[in-house]
Amino acid sequence: MTMDVLDTGVGTIRTGVLGGGFMARVHAAAARTAGSPLVAVASSTPARAADAARRLGAARSEGDAAALIAASDIDIVHVCTPNATHADYALAALAAGRHVVCEKPLATTAADARRLVEAAADAGVVAAVPFAYRYHPMVREARARVARGEMGALLSVQGAYLQDWLLAASDDDWRADSAEGGPSRAFADIGSHLCDLLEFVAGEPIVRLSAVTRRVFDRRGGREVGNEDIAALVVELRSGAVGSLLVSQMAPGRKNALVLELHGSQESLRFAQEQPEELWVGGRRGSQLLLRDPATADASSARLQRMPAGHPMGYQDAFDGFVADVHAAIRGEAPDGLPTFADGLRAALLAEAVLASAARHEWVEVES
Repeated sequence: MTMDVLDTGVGTIRTGVLGGGFMARVHAAAARTAGSPLVAVASSTPARAADAARRLGAARSEGDAAALIAASDIDIVHVCTPNATHADYALAALAAGRHVVCEKPLATTAADARRLVEAAADAGVVAAVPFAYRYHPMVREARARVARGEMGALLSVQGAYLQDWLLAASDDDWRADSAEGGPSRAFADIGSHLCDLLEFVAGEPIVRLSAVTRRVFDRRGGREVGNEDIAALVVELRSGAVGSLLVSQMAPGRKNALVLELHGSQESLRFAQEQPEELWVGGRRGSQLLLRDPATADASSARLQRMPAGHPMGYQDAFDGFVADVHAAIRGEAPDGLPTFADGLRAALLAEAVLASAARHEWVEVES
């Protein structure tokens, strides 16, 4: 195996991006904010790669993924391609000694995700999955309150991730094709974020679940649909806390409505991604709305606050924080809360449990 990775202890971390869509733009912007030059982009065709390189401000385009991965002037590869390609591209990048950021789902099967975890460990590189909602400062504030015991014993949870971009039968996307998107769509795409956020903030895993899924349209445009539009879950956590989670890509008016609410014996906590500057703290004798403020925040939250209070931070800021932590890990640091390929495997195990439960109409234990 050829190891061309730059000695990043003191040097610049050089970025290559596979893909040219929305997420590629988010990744490229975050890499640039972290001080990393965008060296090259590859896409499904050389023409699309050239166009993406121009739009994203890359120094050059590469003819295909293999050429980008093999390039000796790239240290980290960001995989932002259709889901079914993630495992092969990430494995190739690991084999070339590259650090890897791979969009979720890390793989469309838990077996492939496990192979990636093992390959990353063998390669000795940083391998991360962008569960970037962890990087909203008020998420870290909620997590810190739970860890300090301020919420008391966790009793129940309620959450949802709702979008409307696939509401009509005419709304089509490669994700609706199970050959490209995988056997799960709504849960693997956005439900994975909700479950990751729940487990991250609560500090404990979902141990079993009962799920129902629904596919509203069997065809979208000229494409046969092979995965779900909606998933509803009842979950039990390790402590015995129970909860309900709803995931839908067909909720009119909801654009990116990720909401998590935890109910403890002393207080409740509610975070809504579309209002990321706020954390609702509920109490029996009065509730309060905490606003983001680095001057009063927990240290884990304050470190992610690049703007002073009253200057709103949002989704790109959270993603920038995630990529900054990836780069810190490459430089030998151990940033708190960095989502790795192990977290991508966790999401794959949850997705398979959801599909199994929905198919068998029974509770399913989630593999740890």
